[in-house]
Amino acid sequence: MNNATSILLLVFLAITFIMSSHEKIFHWKDTMAWLIPVFEKTFLKNMVPFATGILLLVELIAGILCVLGCLELYINGGREFGFYGAVFSCVSLLLMLFGQRLVKDYEGAKTIAIYFVPAVLGVYLLG
Repeated sequence: MNNATSILLLVFLAITFIMSSHEKIFHWKDTMAWLIPVFEKTFLKNMVPFATGILLLVELIAGILCVLGCLELYINGGREFGFYGAVFSCVSLLLMLFGQRLVKDYEGAKTIAIYFVPAVLGVYLLG
């Protein structure tokens, strides 16, 4: 299988972003109860639900594109869906990194950086 590395990366990203989307969708109140106090001293304090909604949309698009990218690679070796899935994954992680840095959660920012490496690798391999 020539595309094993790319498929494994896309599966990793799909799991990451579909699970994150699922958590936000089905536990929205809990997510807001946790996030609103975190951002209360930032310029985003009145926009937390809106900003989280945008993040949710980007994560959902990333996860779906990564799944479609796996299928496309497996079926015909195509890379377009996977490439855009990896790009949306990077955008999602950059949005989260911005939020973590904004609230000075440097440990959380380090965690996001760990996820960013395979996402950028996916962009490179599928581009």
